Amino acid sequence: MQVTKLPLFFLFFVSSLMVPIPSSSKICAGVALAAEVRTFGQNGSNASMGASGQDGDDSDNLTIFADGSPLTLNLVGEDGQPGQQGNPGEDAECENQPTGVKYNLQAPNGGNGGNGGNGGDGGNGGSLTVYATDLSQLQQVFVNASGGKGGQPGQGGQGGQGCRCSQPYWTVETCSGNPGDSNYRCTTLEFRCQDGKNGANGVGGAFGRDGLPGQLTLINLDKPLEADKPAATVTMSALRDKGYLLSKNIWETRNGASALFAPGSVIDDQYLALVQRLERSFLLIWNAPQSFNRFAQEKVTLKYQDDQGIMVEVPDNIWIEGTTQQRNNITQFIVYNAIYKQDATRLESKGLSGRERDLQLTLIDEADQSNLIATKFDITYSITRSDPRFRPVSDYTTKYEGEIPEDLVVLDGDTFTLDIGKLPIESRFLRSGLGVEIKIVATRTFAGYTDQQTITVKDVLGPFR
Repeated sequence: MQVTKLPLFFLFFVSSLMVPIPSSSKICAGVALAAEVRTFGQNGSNASMGASGQDGDDSDNLTIFADGSPLTLNLVGEDGQPGQQGNPGEDAECENQPTGVKYNLQAPNGGNGGNGGNGGDGGNGGSLTVYATDLSQLQQVFVNASGGKGGQPGQGGQGGQGCRCSQPYWTVETCSGNPGDSNYRCTTLEFRCQDGKNGANGVGGAFGRDGLPGQLTLINLDKPLEADKPAATVTMSALRDKGYLLSKNIWETRNGASALFAPGSVIDDQYLALVQRLERSFLLIWNAPQSFNRFAQEKVTLKYQDDQGIMVEVPDNIWIEGTTQQRNNITQFIVYNAIYKQDATRLESKGLSGRERDLQLTLIDEADQSNLIATKFDITYSITRSDPRFRPVSDYTTKYEGEIPEDLVVLDGDTFTLDIGKLPIESRFLRSGLGVEIKIVATRTFAGYTDQQTITVKDVLGPFR
């Protein structure tokens, strides 16, 4: 039987163009519909990334006192370790290519190589603190405070090998019907095998960063520098008995650190130099008539303000009359009077007395501080036809509102007497039998501090005792 082999591109459309032919003929056409593709063998696995290199350790810091003696200092940071090479991709597992099958084949691919590991970062150079009163002595000191080198990157791993087809192309003949019949047809189909791909090579890692050079701190002293104490919170007792020392170190950033040392020295060019150390003492002087023991454990806050000396912050619950004096390196805080804030608002009503134009309200200062505290009174005078003493009342009518003049206020020791009847209130609103609500707002002032207290009296006007 003779078979005709058709070109591969013809396979996509020849099936739709087939027409009836005489029974004496036998058509053999190479027709392959969209043939499925099957794989054989096993793809290789992708490889893992190489491990990153370990970072180098920072060098230890060092403090020295320069005295002119030759000295070599090694403060170099440790180098970073190299990254490891990426692992190679796994080769594909090649099996025998199936033969005579009626479908296309795909050979397995190789696995990708792993990326290389990153190089480790270099360690930083050690910082150097130098006490020196003569900078020329530093020329006898050789210092190497360079940072460690960054580690080399690891290379990427090789990709695994893919499999190759042993038979790239093959044909399979298929016939339908019986030989000699008019519908007898034979077709030769062509199939192919696609080679597997080699895995991609891994990418190399990144270089590690070089470490930073160490920094210099230069102190123009021959003894260890004490730490800053620019602020503190201290009890009044400690401030009166011992006082307190605040300090502040003034620094300046400079360039040219390497030039200060022996030639060839390596250190960060920028350095810190101590310019000045400021110290100032604070002392509390208690000249107040009030007992110091009441306030001894209260805490105040001190803050160094450079050219302003020491500023003092007193707790909000204490009102203090005092002054600050600066003498040489000592700040004195002299207290003349002191009261607790709560004692400014301890006025209590002792009720109404008198009648009509002789109507008075008496207030007692329970804290007995009114000889120190200035007091101003504002009043709201309202009346009602009801009795406000035993139940809420909503029909108040305000008949006077304003400040009580000083000549209508009498202070005797801890007792205030307010002549309400002498205020410009119409007489008919002062008659016996009227219900009243008298609201007093007392503004209390002492040494620049101010607070207010509201006292409300509800009663029925009458012939009070």
